[in-house]
Amino acid sequence: MPRDIAKFTYGTYDVIIVGGGINGAAIAHMAAVNGLKVALLEKNDFASGTSSKSTKLIHGGLRYLETFDFDLVREALRERFFLLRDAPHLVKPLSFIVPVYQGDRKPLWMMRLGVWLYDRLAGQYKIGQHRFVPRDELLGSMPGLKDEGLLGGVSYCDAQMDDARLVLENVLSAQAHGAHVANYTEVRSFLKKDGKAAGVLVFDRIGEREFEISARKVVCAVGPWTNVVMHKEEGNVPPLVRTTKGIHVVCQGQISDHALIIPTTQDKRVFFIIPWMGHSLIGTTDTDYTADPDAVGADQEDIDYLFRELRRVFPQGTFKKEKVITIFAGLRPLVHKQGEPAKISRNHVIKQAYSDIIYVMGGKYTTYRKIAEDCLKEIIRSRPLVDTRDGFPVYGSGEITETAQVVAKQNGLNIDVVRYLMDLYGVRYKDVLQLTQNNPALKEPLCTCSPAIKAQVVYAIETEMAVKDEDIIKRRLSLVYRPCSSRQCVKEVQRLIAR
Repeated sequence: MPRDIAKFTYGTYDVIIVGGGINGAAIAHMAAVNGLKVALLEKNDFASGTSSKSTKLIHGGLRYLETFDFDLVREALRERFFLLRDAPHLVKPLSFIVPVYQGDRKPLWMMRLGVWLYDRLAGQYKIGQHRFVPRDELLGSMPGLKDEGLLGGVSYCDAQMDDARLVLENVLSAQAHGAHVANYTEVRSFLKKDGKAAGVLVFDRIGEREFEISARKVVCAVGPWTNVVMHKEEGNVPPLVRTTKGIHVVCQGQISDHALIIPTTQDKRVFFIIPWMGHSLIGTTDTDYTADPDAVGADQEDIDYLFRELRRVFPQGTFKKEKVITIFAGLRPLVHKQGEPAKISRNHVIKQAYSDIIYVMGGKYTTYRKIAEDCLKEIIRSRPLVDTRDGFPVYGSGEITETAQVVAKQNGLNIDVVRYLMDLYGVRYKDVLQLTQNNPALKEPLCTCSPAIKAQVVYAIETEMAVKDEDIIKRRLSLVYRPCSSRQCVKEVQRLIAR
């Protein structure tokens, strides 16, 4: 449905969720599934903050074994299995390889033990088999990888996702279950009754007007903005979250079908080289950030750090700065704790303030269903929740029974375009193609840089609440990750929005 603000002014909600990232979207989705009257409000576009600036992984976290955070890893591996089941068009298995060199901080025997333990912790939720990778096989599967001192490596399985689409489909699922949702709707303050939160004062950033919304409960799932909101609400209180910055670089060219994990020499952490839309997603850094969350960006120092580590393992210049397609930076809202950022636990905390506002902090992308469940337990105490462990499907989930070849022939489309639509929308690809029945011109490609067609822009506006061109370019269609010298795709998106 198109964006509709008027609906928020009638009646009292059971719960208002502030924040349209992955946690806010999942909480709204689960609350609606449990029959609550729900409002979800996001001051920018859905997933426009941290939730679209991740490493695009659904994983248990192999490196958390080093800090003996076994419970978190076990929980995340179970949730990984659920996501592969519930959102198969957006979450897909991916094999990872860790090369090991002489003198590495973690020797080969330790890495082999680590992936064995990783699969053991997964138990019945294991999705692949770990193995030792001989040196020659590694060099053959990773062109340009440094051979000097290479002992071999290990391989194991995790999963990859489209983070922005996963948020959006949770939002659309919440809406399909009756929730009222809106982007570009900024919560400016909380309404109080006898010192307790009773709603919010909202500013519609598109219509440029203020209005009030009443609710019995208010949830703040604002991630890196938690301290800002908490300070405004409760005054000079200790920070609840510790924000650390992570940057990613997308470079032209894909070196392998496998993801690669590289231990760094500078700060004892790891970074990833991941196949992403035919190119390579590289990241991430992990440094403290205390400035305005709205102003986060990639510094030259961050970029130099990644390329310095890349040159160490790909000395022949496989990755060059002139091949960069895009660079993005995001913030991790870790539960506040002292110590090195990389070693701080990714566990989540649900905290209820004196005003009854519920704050959701920390956590991993992978565990968003569990985070939503724990939050709902604070809201609904009089009855058991719907057991979403048995299934928490998102908007496009379901079995596609038609073959891409048949659909392509029926609709006069290239088979690669149909496969792309099925991967992006799941069973909802039919809704996109339905638009072309009344207007065949919408079958035309947006540009030569991607398989996207014009119908997708119309669908993004009419169904997915896209308001601005960047909503479509960055998050609905992810065109920002595809190199395009002509910028024809951007011009076409702008033209269709204006029309």
